[in-house]
Amino acid sequence: MMLKVVEEATIAAEQENWALLNQYLRGLIESENLAAIDRKQVLNWALEILEAGDFQERWDVAKVFPNLGNEAIAPLISILSDEEADEELRWFVARILGGFDRPEVINALVEILETSESEELTGIAAEALANLGQSAVAALTDLLAEEDTRLLAVRSLSHIRRSEIITPLLGVVHDKQESVRAAAIEALSSFHDPRIPPVLLQALKDFAAPVRREAAIGLGVRADLQEEVDLVNQIVPLLSDFNLEVCAAAASTLGRLKTDAAADALFQALLKPNIPISLQLHCVRSLGWIETPKALGYLQQALTFEPVDIYQEIVTVLGRVEQPDLAPQAAGILIDALKCQHQAAQHPSVKQAMAVSLGQLKNPQAIDPLIDLLADPDLGVRLHATSALKKFPSALAQLHQIAADKNLMPELKQGIAIALQEF
Repeated sequence: MMLKVVEEATIAAEQENWALLNQYLRGLIESENLAAIDRKQVLNWALEILEAGDFQERWDVAKVFPNLGNEAIAPLISILSDEEADEELRWFVARILGGFDRPEVINALVEILETSESEELTGIAAEALANLGQSAVAALTDLLAEEDTRLLAVRSLSHIRRSEIITPLLGVVHDKQESVRAAAIEALSSFHDPRIPPVLLQALKDFAAPVRREAAIGLGVRADLQEEVDLVNQIVPLLSDFNLEVCAAAASTLGRLKTDAAADALFQALLKPNIPISLQLHCVRSLGWIETPKALGYLQQALTFEPVDIYQEIVTVLGRVEQPDLAPQAAGILIDALKCQHQAAQHPSVKQAMAVSLGQLKNPQAIDPLIDLLADPDLGVRLHATSALKKFPSALAQLHQIAADKNLMPELKQGIAIALQEF
């Protein structure tokens, strides 16, 4: 009987009927009488399917490999290491290797994490290491002992989002290599462990900018620490850091804390003379994330003194307000800005952003100002206003009513006529 199955499997392989061959392989590996020579042939067939089959056939044959023993490891690693091989094939191989708890497997998966530029491939390699669990952590922890492999070990551990990596990573947060410290801080920030906040707070004062930046980013997801460690005041000094990336991270973190104290700090940063435009943009966006009446009030004040680029960003940010009770305030700020004579507010790109934001907020008070924009000399402004008006169910009737006015200014009359065609 076994000989007959092997013969039929051989025919299926010669015909490249991978689906049928998969069925024979599952039957063969379940047999207790499978000879060693036949087991080797099963491995060869499984590798053939893996290399030549479609996604479903590869998915099915992947279930065969765990039953083939350690003999499967070497050819699988060979495929995984082949940068010329099909990416989907290497993805499946990495996934399969996650079932083999062996040092050579861990080394091969770590190499993928270090060298591959494919997010899909590094993602499945990290998942495979996580499946190996403590064995992978132990092997990578051993690599922490050597200076030459420490950074690789930290980066590899960071892909294994398991609590077992916390202790070894805590052991390198004071390493002399700043890249090691930064990578360790980034990885530790993913965990809510009582040992980690003091490390992050201390890292805010690290002499290396990448470490300070990672610490600031990490604390941005720890809003629960605000009262316990006075988090806003811990972050505020970094708004004046000599490194702009650290400043930007600090601004983003304050935005995520979503408190009025954070809004105060961001607005004070905006008021500082000679603040770089890139940091101004970060502060504006972070004020928008906070979404409190006070934060919106600060954005309104900033409209009175900011240049066109920042002015337009404030307009865009106001249009992203999601809280229903704050949308009227945001819309009111934009409508008032349209009425003012601020030089930046007259710029066509700003007016276009105004129209977009008012349309996003969907506050009925915006209909009249948007209709007024239909008379603007800039075609882009008129088109953006028309697009925004389409978001208001009552706008069409109002446009028809205004169009019937015989005393309508020619510019507005023409703009409304074009808008009605668009509707």
